[in-house]
Amino acid sequence: MDQFNLFEEPQDTRETVKIQNGEYIYIPDFYNKNQSDEFLQSFKEKIYWKQESMNMYGRELLFPRLTAWYGDDNKPYSFSGITLQPHAWSDELLKIKNDIEPLCECIFNSVLLNRYRDGKDSISWHTDAEKELGLNPIIASVNFGVERTFQLRHMNTKERIDIVLKHGSLLIMKGELQHYWQHQIPKSKRVLDERINLTFRLIK
Repeated sequence: MDQFNLFEEPQDTRETVKIQNGEYIYIPDFYNKNQSDEFLQSFKEKIYWKQESMNMYGRELLFPRLTAWYGDDNKPYSFSGITLQPHAWSDELLKIKNDIEPLCECIFNSVLLNRYRDGKDSISWHTDAEKELGLNPIIASVNFGVERTFQLRHMNTKERIDIVLKHGSLLIMKGELQHYWQHQIPKSKRVLDERINLTFRLIK
């Protein structure tokens, strides 16, 4: 795959959006359609997907999505009562990592992949503020497949921001955002196709 030239994007799509207690950058067409199609197909075929589960009130509940954890071999990740051991970086994941790091101004060592098989798959309100991520973590979300609405909600004011994540888009969350804003991908009866999301992180 040829690297997409970021300078072909309008300048305003790369500006930081400052919100109360946080900031983000959203680039809807970070990768062009051909590159995005290739990444999507590759991740469907090559990633070691698993449906994780968690115990709640004495019952085992399956996550409503598939997940996979990749990265440096000494960087496990714990959330929702489970600990994931990383698979080795693939060529495609390393390419995306190298593409986004200059813009994010961060060297990532891990990535959590989520596969939403249709609109019934989702992730509920949460923050990415685990202690392994350190203070004010930078989280870079790369998205392939069907568009889904990404929602941010301030934990004190309850202000909500909706962002439609497009095929090939990049969303960078930074500043205090993870400490003051929850985010989710809600269920949607209108969504019939798959979406694969990659969230790059720096595990301390």
